[in-house]
Amino acid sequence: MPEKETELRLLERLKHEPAVSVDEQASEAPGKPAQPPVHEEPVPPQQLAGHVIPFRLDEPVAPASPVGPKEPELSAPPISPKEPATSEQPATTEQSISHAEFDQLKAERDQLLDRLARLQAEFENARKRAERERIADRDYATGSVIEKFLPVVDNFELALKSSGSAEQLRSGVELIVKQMDDVLRQLQVTPIPALGVEFDPRQHEAMSTVERDDLPDQHVAEEIRRGYRLRERLLRPALVRVVSNPKQTSE
Repeated sequence: MPEKETELRLLERLKHEPAVSVDEQASEAPGKPAQPPVHEEPVPPQQLAGHVIPFRLDEPVAPASPVGPKEPELSAPPISPKEPATSEQPATTEQSISHAEFDQLKAERDQLLDRLARLQAEFENARKRAERERIADRDYATGSVIEKFLPVVDNFELALKSSGSAEQLRSGVELIVKQMDDVLRQLQVTPIPALGVEFDPRQHEAMSTVERDDLPDQHVAEEIRRGYRLRERLLRPALVRVVSNPKQTSE
């Protein structure tokens, strides 16, 4: 390493000193014949170590390259002419069908659409038919009930047209009420027992209470409006007055 530094200093000093021509060297050395100039090839700085390097005084000396491994030169890739950008799209394979297959698919589609239209029409007709049947059944049931009450209405009209006494009119109305009870019984409509029975909130509706000593407490003292039941179904509760017995209450 010291030898390489010495050589580098020598090269730097020779670079800054004035060059001496060959003629001047010949004039300085009398008695020696002048020799033609010798052209020598420049030696790379890597070969300077351990060798005596001949220098030409009439040519400038290139500075030495720094010591160390030579870095590889980066060369730019060759520039190729710009190619037009082409958008790469995935190739879509379209299956082409023949004219006969297209006609067949179209016919199947038309058949399905026609079947759908027929099903929709049948569904609408069935819905309307069910509605008509429901209305007809309701009208038939209502008509059968009304038909049974028509004789009752006729008797009420005859009672209003009669010119008998009040006692005769009362007896006629009692017969009409009995006839109406028979019609309700035919329809399986039965009255709810109320007078004298224990108050039942499921069948009775209490309008008020009455203080009485001769009847047990929480029993029906008076029926204001009769209640009815259709089979096991409650049509309306009986409107009653309930007994409040102070003797039983105090006990």
